[in-house]
Amino acid sequence: MSTTTTAEHTTLARTVTDVLQPRNALLAGMLGIGLAAAGDWTGLLWGFLGALCAGLIPAGYIEWERGRGTWGDRHVVDRTKRAPIFFVILGSIGAGSVVMVLGNAPGGILVAMLALWVMTIGLLAVNTVWKISVDSAVASAVVALLAVVHSPWWLAAYALMVAVCWSRVALGYHTVAQTVAGAALGAATTVAYAFG
Repeated sequence: MSTTTTAEHTTLARTVTDVLQPRNALLAGMLGIGLAAAGDWTGLLWGFLGALCAGLIPAGYIEWERGRGTWGDRHVVDRTKRAPIFFVILGSIGAGSVVMVLGNAPGGILVAMLALWVMTIGLLAVNTVWKISVDSAVASAVVALLAVVHSPWWLAAYALMVAVCWSRVALGYHTVAQTVAGAALGAATTVAYAFG
């Protein structure tokens, strides 16, 4: 591969990983899940709360720590430094779930939140011994949950999840095994959703 082709390859991978990062995937996905759960526009508000707690607050925490010099970038490639992020995610999703219970949110959005909470526990547990791709897990979870609540046609969006996996490997952040493991764990959130 020529230097120009390698640079273009890296630029494309960077664009894919930035556009489809967890906060963006969760924003789009939770809005869709909330809409399906409520059956009307109020679901968008519940979906936004879900996206705020599962994606936007954790992303804000990462940016805050970056600003303090804790991490070099939002990817936190050093597995040993990731635990605080998982605890922020768990706390944020937990707090959002309490608000949903108190606010009498539709069951479907609450169950999706709890499924993401369980997935985060799985990510934290695996991360203690092995690096796993959070980006791949979130992309897979969002697609799987949308397929369950809306239509199996959403499974076609797994092409985007494959693009996320490719970008993480192309940028050297993960191995193929780490992205596949993340994607499998993300897809397993539908089990928690189906039985929730």
